[in-house]
Amino acid sequence: MKRIVILGAGESGAGAAVLAKKEGFDVFVSDMSAIKDRYKQLLDSHGIAWEEGRHTEDKILNADEIIKSPGIPADAPMVKKAAGRGIRIISEIEFAGRYTHSKMICITGSNGKTTTTSLIYHIFKEAGYDAGLAGNIGRSLALQVAEDPHEYYIIELSSFQLDNMYDFRANIAILLNITPDHLDRYNNCMQNYVDAKMRIIRNQTPADAFIYWNDDPVIKRELAKYDIKAVQCPFSELKERGSIGYIEEGQYKIEWPTPFNMEQESLSLTGKHNIYNSLAAGIASNISGIKKEVIRKSLSDFPGVEHRLEKVTTVRGVLYVNDSKATNVDACWYALESMKTKVVLILGGKDKGNDYNAIKDLVREKCSALVYLGADNAKLHAFFDPLGLPVRDTHSMRECVEACYELAEPGETVLLSPCCASFDLFKNMEDRGEQFKELVRKL
Repeated sequence: MKRIVILGAGESGAGAAVLAKKEGFDVFVSDMSAIKDRYKQLLDSHGIAWEEGRHTEDKILNADEIIKSPGIPADAPMVKKAAGRGIRIISEIEFAGRYTHSKMICITGSNGKTTTTSLIYHIFKEAGYDAGLAGNIGRSLALQVAEDPHEYYIIELSSFQLDNMYDFRANIAILLNITPDHLDRYNNCMQNYVDAKMRIIRNQTPADAFIYWNDDPVIKRELAKYDIKAVQCPFSELKERGSIGYIEEGQYKIEWPTPFNMEQESLSLTGKHNIYNSLAAGIASNISGIKKEVIRKSLSDFPGVEHRLEKVTTVRGVLYVNDSKATNVDACWYALESMKTKVVLILGGKDKGNDYNAIKDLVREKCSALVYLGADNAKLHAFFDPLGLPVRDTHSMRECVEACYELAEPGETVLLSPCCASFDLFKNMEDRGEQFKELVRKL
């Protein structure tokens, strides 16, 4: 009996363990942190051995294969030891893909993944398709394959998941954009991060489709390096040579495989970045044979994604917007670009090697004040203070919201769009967004 060891017992790890057990493997799960009770119960209910708070070498390094949770870096000591012994290390998505013949619609990009993935899932469900939501959002793909299989899977893929995918094949691959992110995980080398993103087209055949943003300079450069087998389906904001999806004279248009159009102003998602997300989702749905009237209705009534430009409430004439998912500079750029009023901008958190020059001009143009929210705001002070805007230094969400309340004038917007990861002061970006919403609603 082959032995599979899973490192990390979160959503992906626990799901992979259940699938491995079902497929007849000797399974062991190890997590350096405490395992959540619901995952302990899941593992126990399937008779799967596990440990928490440590990695026991002799129980791990005898594995035939290791499934690594995406949050664990490749230079973690146990991962390096396993690699040194020649043990194959894969992702949960790679493992799950071996045990299903379902259609895989896979979405990656530095920004817009969650919105686009959620929108495609919304369209598929409205069309009555048997679809599962997986990857970075939704339930573990492996657990669904094991216990709740679907005909289609709509999968959000991070660069960390793509790193350890080798034989997996996306029937429809979507690459939204590539801008600097997570460089701390890639030796501060942008090309390493780019290479990870490009893995989404790995193993595609002429029967598959590759949807990508035609205006992205990094994607354009990288395409020349690859022998792309899939049908290429580029999209752009404006009609240009080769794009099959675009906006023209206020019309949202898709040319292939069947012509489709609707009024741009009927799209439920607003802002330039959401034009791209809506085009990618519409093309994927069109390729999948979903009826035009369903695509049109779904693009019009999609409610959006929590923590992504989420309007919370208005207090004393000031609109508060939760964009906690903006964990990199480019995401903040899109948020600022979409603002129609002056902004009190909340920045800060765990810096991932950020270069703030990309938003410097927008901050100068759009912002009336800045509120820094982090354990260490020195880098923010050094970069933004010379702009001459009012600034406040805060180290908790309560301090932050109080500062915003004092600074914002009626008619302005308070925007939580931090550019940074949340792990210095919060459990995750959801926790950051929830705290923001709770405190704002109490104002």
